[in-house]
Amino acid sequence: MEGTGGMDEPVSAEVVPVAHALSLPAESYGNDPDIEMAWAVRAMQHAEVYYKLISSVDPQFLKLTKVDDQIYSEFREHFEKLKIDVLDPEELKSELAKEKWRPFCLKFGGIVEDYNFGTLLRLDCSQGYTEENTIFAPRIQFFAIEIARNREGYNKAVYISVHDKEGVKGANGGKKGADSGGDEEKVEKGADSRREKEEGVTREGEKEN
Repeated sequence: MEGTGGMDEPVSAEVVPVAHALSLPAESYGNDPDIEMAWAVRAMQHAEVYYKLISSVDPQFLKLTKVDDQIYSEFREHFEKLKIDVLDPEELKSELAKEKWRPFCLKFGGIVEDYNFGTLLRLDCSQGYTEENTIFAPRIQFFAIEIARNREGYNKAVYISVHDKEGVKGANGGKKGADSGGDEEKVEKGADSRREKEEGVTREGEKEN
């Protein structure tokens, strides 16, 4: 993808404010480690927010952009048979794949903000953002695949898994509370038994006197 603003020389992190730098295409920076780190931090923050979102809300009801319908229809028109539950990196990163993806991505250049911004994408949609399960992809590619995963029900595995774990925690908490209540009842019964014995001894002493 081509750079913007006619910038042919690499941009220095010391000259360009980070906020502005992150709005420019990656190829403008050469191999500046400060810029690369800033990109990685922003991408990780985006990933964390998105994962919390699909964990707390049924993904089938999520709307990621104002043009979800267009992205999804274009995506499935161009990539009808692409397997999206577990992605093959070759389907995204090989030279042949890049040639196929390029026209799709460029179509959303003036429609989706930061369409070519580096974004973390999960390979297996049933798993989280681990090093082994993550690759970098342009944002429009992320949107296309994640919108499809949401609409086709693949991301529901994350939502169900998180809520099942919360249900188990809640059940265990209730069980502990019940056990605690049982212990208190045992203590009360023991105390009542001791009082009865003491009253019995007192009555026997009174009779003797």
